[in-house]
Amino acid sequence: MTPARPSTTSHGRIDKRQAILEGAFRVFARQGYAQACVQEIANEAGVAKPTVYNHLTDKATLFRHALEAAARTVLEERLAALGPLQGSAEGLRETLTSVAYRLLQLHCDDRSCALRRLLYSEINKFPDSLDIVRQYGPHRLNEALADRLARLMLAGRLPTGDPARAAEQFIALVVGPLEARSEMGTRPISGSELRELAEAAVRTFLLAFGDQHV
Repeated sequence: MTPARPSTTSHGRIDKRQAILEGAFRVFARQGYAQACVQEIANEAGVAKPTVYNHLTDKATLFRHALEAAARTVLEERLAALGPLQGSAEGLRETLTSVAYRLLQLHCDDRSCALRRLLYSEINKFPDSLDIVRQYGPHRLNEALADRLARLMLAGRLPTGDPARAAEQFIALVVGPLEARSEMGTRPISGSELRELAEAAVRTFLLAFGDQHV
């Protein structure tokens, strides 16, 4: 039996909810939780104020769901960045550098920076936002990267070792220097600087975990 297709009304509700969540995240990122108002969120999303309440009941619920939606998007983008590690015909060094560079770009984008700021600034008011970090946070990226590195080890492209530890160290080498270089996200980083950071991270990673000749 062919499943029933979602109705136009159902699609409309999904689209409006998505618009509300994205608009809310932008407003919360600009204003912070305390200063943001539901009317401004409605204006940002292009819907009426009652529509916001119909979908998400109150401001606190809206904040939690907007944060979760942003965190999910950020994670999905990072997981997609690991794609080249699956069956790439390029050399390992080039592939890892490409992945590192993309991860750095994503770490610097507006959504990621805003998400980190909101988590840091509102964690006391919303301690349950730690659940969002657990569900969509860095450990999920580390797990996915460990899986890719384990496959490379099995294929003989990396020496056999602990893939979880290797993944953790790779991410640390890629992202760690960025905070100091960007002065905690307050200074824009050029593409050439990101490329330099990516190459340095991969060079150090391969010295520790890989074959220097790959």
